[in-house]
Amino acid sequence: MIEPARADEPWLPDLCRLPRLAMMFGVAELVVLVLALAPDGGAHWNAQRFLSASGFALWLALTIAVLLCVSRRQLSRLPVAFGAITAVAGAAWIALVGAAMLYQLDRSLGAQLVPVKVALGQFAFGSAAIAALITAVVLRYLFVIDGWQAQVRASARAEADALQARIKPHFLFNSMNAIAGLVRHDPVVAERAVLDLSDLFRAALGAEGTSTLAEEVELAERYLAIEALRLGPRLQVAWEREDSLPWSLPLPRLVLQPLVENAVLHGIGRLPQGGEITIALHMEGDCLHLTVGNPAPPPAEGTDRNGAGHAQRSIGLRLAHAFGGRARMAAGWNAGYYRCELQVPVASARSGQ
Repeated sequence: MIEPARADEPWLPDLCRLPRLAMMFGVAELVVLVLALAPDGGAHWNAQRFLSASGFALWLALTIAVLLCVSRRQLSRLPVAFGAITAVAGAAWIALVGAAMLYQLDRSLGAQLVPVKVALGQFAFGSAAIAALITAVVLRYLFVIDGWQAQVRASARAEADALQARIKPHFLFNSMNAIAGLVRHDPVVAERAVLDLSDLFRAALGAEGTSTLAEEVELAERYLAIEALRLGPRLQVAWEREDSLPWSLPLPRLVLQPLVENAVLHGIGRLPQGGEITIALHMEGDCLHLTVGNPAPPPAEGTDRNGAGHAQRSIGLRLAHAFGGRARMAAGWNAGYYRCELQVPVASARSGQ
């Protein structure tokens, strides 16, 4: 299954960083400036009142930021909706108590920084409401920004993995040796193999682009044709395809060929007798299911064979980036057989065109 983020990563935005603390201060000061410029029924703003309001707003911003910074991991253990409400309620409580204290202090000193016509409840609850609203807006903005940045990092990491984990040097060497052996006695097959190899490397160099289901299947067929030159009868392939498949479905480039490559390298290629790779494509509801299965020796001790390696992590990240949470990848070894399945939502892909 594709997971958008690590389970131990807090979802609440991090307010411990200086740029975000500066943003909190800027928003607080902006609110004071708006209040000072807005018509308020005769109450006059002077320099002293503006400075005192600014000091109070900055103190509230600092206190709320520290509270959310300290309690970030605890709040992130809660469901997102409940945790967000708790964070906003905490900010409102701080503003309520702070405003009540400031109001009483102002009345005791007779400074009249708070207009005489404003009652304690009006000042305290108004300040709490403003603080809650601003905190909610800031947290939502940072939450969206964090999600966007995480998606960009995942996309960049997936593209790097795709370029690094794709068609490997030893495959090139083996293919060229096999083609060299065919040049003299079967030049037609050698020429076709060179063209297939060219298409594969063209796809690898454009791994960050888009493709279609039909192109992905054709690329996998070309790869298997090249590997058949090396493995001969040890490599058997069985395709299972429904009559009506969404052949024009847009897909990230190189989502099928790497799975077939893993089946050859880690399965068939490691078995002296070889075996059969089964590639099945079928529809279930509005989702395309693509399955690659093959006999394989048990995973080596200490390796993460069920984790699917770099290639499958790249595919999972790119599918998550392209289709969201409905895209799924499942892979695992059981009783001498390795199976990898992709689920791609066709409806969302078509609506995004």
